[in-house]
Amino acid sequence: MPRPLLATIHTAALANNLAVARRYAPKSKIWAIVKANAYGHGLARAFPGLRATDGFGLLDLEEAVKLRELGWAGPILLLEGFFRPTDIDLVDRYSLTSALHSDEQLRMLEMARLSKPVNIQLKMNSGMNRLGYTPDKFRAAWERARACQGVGQITLMTHFSDADSERGIEHQMAAFERGAHGIAGARSLANSAATLWHPKSHFDWVRPGVMLYGASPSGVHADIRSSGLQPAMTLASELIAVQTLPEGETIGYGSIFKARAGMRVGVVACGYADGYSRVAPEGTPIVVDGIRTRVVGRVSMDMITVDLTPCPQAGIGSRVELWGNALPIDDVAQACGTIGYELMCAVAMRVPVRAE
Repeated sequence: MPRPLLATIHTAALANNLAVARRYAPKSKIWAIVKANAYGHGLARAFPGLRATDGFGLLDLEEAVKLRELGWAGPILLLEGFFRPTDIDLVDRYSLTSALHSDEQLRMLEMARLSKPVNIQLKMNSGMNRLGYTPDKFRAAWERARACQGVGQITLMTHFSDADSERGIEHQMAAFERGAHGIAGARSLANSAATLWHPKSHFDWVRPGVMLYGASPSGVHADIRSSGLQPAMTLASELIAVQTLPEGETIGYGSIFKARAGMRVGVVACGYADGYSRVAPEGTPIVVDGIRTRVVGRVSMDMITVDLTPCPQAGIGSRVELWGNALPIDDVAQACGTIGYELMCAVAMRVPVRAE
């Protein structure tokens, strides 16, 4: 019998979250972002729940081809574009849209032999300072792209660094408008945070990512509590052992937790080799038999120990939710000093996954 650890992907929640994105940006088309194997949910498993989108955005050519093999005939956007001239053959064959953020990519397109022009999203570096042309160089790049026979439709694109924080998007919106002034074409600016909280950035396309999976772009669940978003993944296991500790006894590697009084401790079949964060401190929330309790002791490779004081009825075989419908992934991530994105992407290959 396999370990009682299971990740469940909720197709209806994905469809719901896509509908929420449409409600927030009713005049925009949607690129559903499915990079990183659909944020750890599995591209093939996420596809049925997201197929009502207008387009998919991802990074890897292999994943783009997989979407075509799944039957998707609509737009697919390569968010980092292509990397080598040979990549353009697949871009052409599978009718992909490509981000274009450098002169080197533009040079490759100018030299490529294509069966049809490639639609591009010309990326501006409006302040993120990762990819893209700075505002003062953007028009020259656009003019060069427009003159290239290998380029079809040109959408103007940028990415926000602070749409989920106090600084906001004003500085980048101003930079984008300055660099794109007088340039015709569709615009694609809004990520999940901007889709939810900055409607003036919606324009022609929005690019929701983490919100489609039911997590908050800010990492704080309270920020999306009234949004209607639903968790798309539940990670659940069971108690496989129970220990009764007298006062002063310690638990696990490093003996970092000492019982302050007599207590029952449950052992959960899940550890950092399954993708649960090793740095989860004492007090990280976890749900046992429907009751919220806490992690105690150090997370080990295959097991987590939890305080059973709030749930005295729990025993071997009791259900444990690591995150999901009863426990927002953002709450777990916040306790671990990270974000929900990382946890959902980190679920290990050895964890069985079921879509429903």
